[in-house]
Amino acid sequence: MCSMANGKKSYRNRLRVVLAEKEVTNHWLAERLEVSDITMSRWTINKIQPSMSQFVTISKILDVDIYDLIEDSLT
Repeated sequence: MCSMANGKKSYRNRLRVVLAEKEVTNHWLAERLEVSDITMSRWTINKIQPSMSQFVTISKILDVDIYDLIEDSLT
């Protein structure tokens, strides 16, 4: 889903779905990214979003295409 907030496009991520598909926990990924469990939780519920560089790192750690981490706004 794509929405406008403060004149900027915002996108929802699919971290929760991808983590479930990979059978790994928020905590596991948070440790590898060196972020807090709270930050990871906020990412997975789409309260805040990782930076693009963090998305790249996440895609490498989880061995998925970066586009798999971002919700398709056309559906």
